[in-house]
Amino acid sequence: KADEEECLFFFGLRCTMPPKAAKTAAKPKPGAKQATKKDPKKPVQKPMKRKYRKIRTCVHFHRPYTLRKAGEKKYAKSCGGTESKKQKMDQFHILKFPLTTESAMKKIEDNNTLVFIVDLRCNKKQIKHAVKKMYDIKASKVNTLIRPDGLKKAYVKLQPDYDALDIANKIGIL
Repeated sequence: KADEEECLFFFGLRCTMPPKAAKTAAKPKPGAKQATKKDPKKPVQKPMKRKYRKIRTCVHFHRPYTLRKAGEKKYAKSCGGTESKKQKMDQFHILKFPLTTESAMKKIEDNNTLVFIVDLRCNKKQIKHAVKKMYDIKASKVNTLIRPDGLKKAYVKLQPDYDALDIANKIGIL
């Protein structure tokens, strides 16, 4: 008890309450009944059963089925409008800008090919049609790829009667 008081004093926790009085055994009254073994208020203890582990006869363990809820959508996939309200894919939305890198310039000079960054959702026919509408040139074929930064690049090979250098000057690439 003295050690406890020292610890409390050391940690700054002083006991302000007076010490508890020692409990004395209550003497039974002469007229009261004493508790017997079969007292209805006293709970009856049952012998404890030993738990046994289930003996497994199969080496495979099948996971029990649990409730699987469908994940909620984080955002709406469409803009939430009808066809007329959605953004139209015309030539101005399809062709974003021509590429002016060194390799693109080499393609223009050697392969008669223009290089554009295009919309991710458009296909080769739409790109061919957009180039024809914007620059009045016919493309013989279109190759596309999606760059690692997520943009779509289109290589537009022109027909032999069109010169890619002249078209590049007209566009303002060179």
